[in-house]
Amino acid sequence: MRALLSSLLLLPVLSSLAAEWRLSEVCPAGFRPEQGRCYLQSLYGEYASLQDSGVGGLKTGLPPLREGFTPQQIDLGRLMFFDPLLSGDGTLACSSCHQPSKGFADGRGLSVGINGQLAHRSAPSLWNVGFLKRLFWDARASSLEEQMEGPLYSPIEMGNSREHLLKSLNESAAYPPLFKQAFGDSAISLDRIYTAITAFESSLVSLNSRYDLYANGVHEVLNKDEIEGMNVFRSFVARCAECHTPPTFTNQQIAILGTPEPDGHAFDSGVQAVTGDASQRGGFKVPTLRNIEFSAPYMHSGRFETLREAVAFYTGGRGHAVPEGEKLNLHWHIWEPNLTDREIDVLVAFLKTLSDESFMPPLPSAVPSGLRPVVDVKPN
Repeated sequence: MRALLSSLLLLPVLSSLAAEWRLSEVCPAGFRPEQGRCYLQSLYGEYASLQDSGVGGLKTGLPPLREGFTPQQIDLGRLMFFDPLLSGDGTLACSSCHQPSKGFADGRGLSVGINGQLAHRSAPSLWNVGFLKRLFWDARASSLEEQMEGPLYSPIEMGNSREHLLKSLNESAAYPPLFKQAFGDSAISLDRIYTAITAFESSLVSLNSRYDLYANGVHEVLNKDEIEGMNVFRSFVARCAECHTPPTFTNQQIAILGTPEPDGHAFDSGVQAVTGDASQRGGFKVPTLRNIEFSAPYMHSGRFETLREAVAFYTGGRGHAVPEGEKLNLHWHIWEPNLTDREIDVLVAFLKTLSDESFMPPLPSAVPSGLRPVVDVKPN
């Protein structure tokens, strides 16, 4: 009887807490409303040429974006993204490995999951992830919905299960009303969870850097060194743009580079482990260079601590870091450009002009579960 009385006394409090949560009815910055849904508004949308048609000039169009979500779906995804309720023990959120202050990566060579377990690779940046057709370093997922099932249910990442995830959200006082705001009724399903998080992640757009101003005609925003670096980047000597194609600065293809693993780590077979194709051994998806300044360390294993180290790797000679006994089909653009120190320095200067966080989403001070939101993670 006492337990029942306590529950009855708690109901008004829970109802009050649930009533406080109202999802945004406004599209995120950079998106225009159209019949209640949000669509990207960008100068790149005015250009007819497509990114995947070649190296890509300054005024090259964008690949298709996952868009057309409602403001409420995007905002619900934002709250869940930072809510540790989505992990198996309530200690980790999506944002634990994709931190806003670190370019939506995590600043680690290998990410840290539930109970302090190390993941197998670094966490890639989520900026402009809605443009990508392949996800994960080994390109094993073809949609954001498919991708998020990996970390959510991995026993060494977020450690959750489908059953526990649904139970946690359904038992929350706040989430069923929020799903009703976002989807029209309070039913919580896995598909709706994935849709909302996809909606939020697709809103993480970075296209307003100083490079973008230059590309769209405001040439005075780049200095002499940065323009020189851009010319090296686009040259047939360095050939950076052939894989890191503007404006997303990735061609989304697989490349075998022969980068070294960290000391003490076994060779990572990359895409071969997914496809079984020996010709793809050591292959990884070409990452975006957007906000690369903020997402150190670099490569799939975080092997390079600084941007300059990562750039210098490409001028070290074809196959110079391939482990003894490994025979890799190195990508055709890995050769010996023999860049000077000056050329490496200006390349790094140019890459920093790709930094843009002007559409950073609002970071929550609270989340619907009542747990502490994971907004920034201090290193151990």
